[in-house]
Amino acid sequence: MNAKNKLVIIIGSVREGRFGPIVAAWAAEQARTHGGFEVDVVDLADADIPLTLPAASPKFAGENYPRPEGMRDVTTKLAGADAFMIVTPEYNHSYPASLKALIDWHFTQWTAKPVAFVSYGGAGGGRHAVLHLQNVFTELHAVTIRDGLAFPNYFTAWRDGAPLDAEAAGYAKILLDQLTWWANALRSARAVAPYPGGA
Repeated sequence: MNAKNKLVIIIGSVREGRFGPIVAAWAAEQARTHGGFEVDVVDLADADIPLTLPAASPKFAGENYPRPEGMRDVTTKLAGADAFMIVTPEYNHSYPASLKALIDWHFTQWTAKPVAFVSYGGAGGGRHAVLHLQNVFTELHAVTIRDGLAFPNYFTAWRDGAPLDAEAAGYAKILLDQLTWWANALRSARAVAPYPGGA
């Protein structure tokens, strides 16, 4: 496919003093350098994402789902994306409530699209968060990318906005190559026929 895929990078943490924007900025730079994507970064700290959801399910309400006006921009970006990259820390062996709230406010926006993960944390590098997110996105009929990026002990492993590991950019390229392949394949498939049963 000639046109670049639209990649939405989501900063999942809204905690004060969070490291997510630094990781996301580096990941966005890798994606732009890769060349396969138009990149847009969504910071959940800038969006209105309430924890209380309407009684109706977004699966059945579709475009009529009553989302807050402050979520309109995020919803539009998710709907227009061909691929996602989730930047998440690990809190208590899982991912942030802000990220779960964003996911639960949406349904069809994730369907038949690839999702990659960039995680950071202590010794585990956020891997527990990613394992939980993979289960969630499988339920939403998304395709998760096997080779993610994990940054253990990020507080000593980064300097000046970049990881100290000289091989990190190479790992990022592998992730982005796989994400591009899936984005192309799934975009082509969605253009041919609606995804069955998921939306």
